[in-house]
Amino acid sequence: MKPRSPILPMLSAAAALFALAPASAFAQAVPAAAKVAAPKAGRVHATLRTADGDPDLQGVWSTASVTPLERPKDLGAKEFFTKEEAEAYEKKLLAVKEVVAPGTYGDVHYNMTQFGLEKGQAQVATSIRTSLIVGPEGRIPPLIPEAQQRNAARAAAAKGHEFDGPETRTLGEQCIMWPNEGPPIQPAGYNSNLQIVQGPGYVAILLEMIHDVRVIPTDGSPHLAANIRQWFGDSRGHWEGDTLVVDTTNFTKRTAFRGSSENLHVVERFTRQADDRILYQFTVDDPATWATSWSGEMPMAKIDGPIFEYACHEGNYGMRNNLSGARAEEKAAQAPPK
Repeated sequence: MKPRSPILPMLSAAAALFALAPASAFAQAVPAAAKVAAPKAGRVHATLRTADGDPDLQGVWSTASVTPLERPKDLGAKEFFTKEEAEAYEKKLLAVKEVVAPGTYGDVHYNMTQFGLEKGQAQVATSIRTSLIVGPEGRIPPLIPEAQQRNAARAAAAKGHEFDGPETRTLGEQCIMWPNEGPPIQPAGYNSNLQIVQGPGYVAILLEMIHDVRVIPTDGSPHLAANIRQWFGDSRGHWEGDTLVVDTTNFTKRTAFRGSSENLHVVERFTRQADDRILYQFTVDDPATWATSWSGEMPMAKIDGPIFEYACHEGNYGMRNNLSGARAEEKAAQAPPK
């Protein structure tokens, strides 16, 4: 676990955000938001717009949530809590002090409150949903037989080689990407924060966890050629009324979001509902993995920020310790018995 630094502001990642975009995208300063007339009846809240007239999504936002991705089975088809049930559920979960670092499977214990990473210390947008996944099932569809065989073959090929070298470890351990970064974006175990910046023809999303930046063209340019694959896929955005719609294809085989193939297709929607709230919606589709597409949504709450540098690969002592431990075990196994 790399705790958020209270000292170093996210200067390097902010610089990377602009460096990763084509020079023309940020040749001019990001336009300041301008007040517009109140939205007409039936429209989403859009009191702020950029100088280009697009809805202003800019700011630092939190995806922290107490709502699980999949609905607990004991809730059946109950898709929504009542307001009172939701408040009680949130209060109950936020009162639980997490002492096990997310992703460590109980092997390493931390007092998360000392790092300011406990959910109760974060801004959590209230939701009455019982799961982020929408619909009566509220759960990810089962993998089709083809996907089960593909993932089983991948696991079998890796068995016995898990600690051969850094390239055999997970993408998260290699600090290449974490599943929460998306697309689709999901709440992180901690540091569930992101910053949105807009410029002419582009929207950039900086994720605090692993400090990656997605630079999304909104200029109508087509997707990359099918033979060009990227960890986060190739995202292209456009505006539908006051909603930013982002279409992402061209994933790699190793991205494998929840067992998906390289043909994963994700559509995201960002709608500003209030000054302090964005509704984030997504649909996941991959016929080589699931028989049907599935969708989810979650609110994003505006926070003061700033985004801090995560510096996942700085030293990466966990990787070094894992591999050196494996080499020590191999050496011990080869030593003659005493």
